[in-house]
Amino acid sequence: MLPSKSLLGTALASLSLLTPTAAECTREGLLAAANSYIAAVTAGKIDGLKLATTNFTYQENNKKADIARGVLSQPLKIDLNRSTADTVACASYTMIISSSGSKPYVLATQIRHPGEDTTTISVIDTIAATTGSLFFNAKKTLEYIQAQNWGTIPEGQRPSRELLKNYGDAYLNMWANATASSSIEWGASCERVEGSQYTNPCGKSLPRGGSAKNNGMRRYVIDETVGSVDILCSFDSLGSLPDSHELRLEGGKVKYVHTVTV
Repeated sequence: MLPSKSLLGTALASLSLLTPTAAECTREGLLAAANSYIAAVTAGKIDGLKLATTNFTYQENNKKADIARGVLSQPLKIDLNRSTADTVACASYTMIISSSGSKPYVLATQIRHPGEDTTTISVIDTIAATTGSLFFNAKKTLEYIQAQNWGTIPEGQRPSRELLKNYGDAYLNMWANATASSSIEWGASCERVEGSQYTNPCGKSLPRGGSAKNNGMRRYVIDETVGSVDILCSFDSLGSLPDSHELRLEGGKVKYVHTVTV
């Protein structure tokens, strides 16, 4: 005798309750992990980070390193932090400015997760600029960045993921490609903060090619909700410098550019 359709349906429903569902990469989960990183920077301890037990990578200034010996090995007084979330790549970007401690830092950090599981961290990738880094002055950087508005952009006005990536790539291509800057629309009041050097409007004094090397090792975090793309890279056009470039777009035009270069 064959089981009835109702019995089969009940059995399948019961089975579905027992089958674990795949984790979902959420904005909330990404920002929670980013906040745990901020807490670790403040404490100078990694105990609160849920690091993958296998295949975890810590990278500092474009080189694999021991997380216990890097910038996370010392507590930092944080003056400003800001995070973005990329649910497609299941990654986040966090900028931290510590200007008042014995050793000032500006950190640009991407955190990545295995699959869709934001409860586990598989990669911490940091550009750590400090005294001696290119155009470094944490107090000036703090002054410029804390005056900016990185609030959420209304849904109908957000730039697309494709546009954000294209603009980020075009910006980094300007040193090797004479026409790259022409593919970018610049806002009239666009601000550029390179380390601690301030330029407004940021569409003036742009590079127009000249380098034989393009900037490589690009890693992306894209957050359409705040119009942001962050790219960690090797700034090969100037000599393989560890670098972060973040852009914010408003109304399809570049509003802010922020760089952290070692």
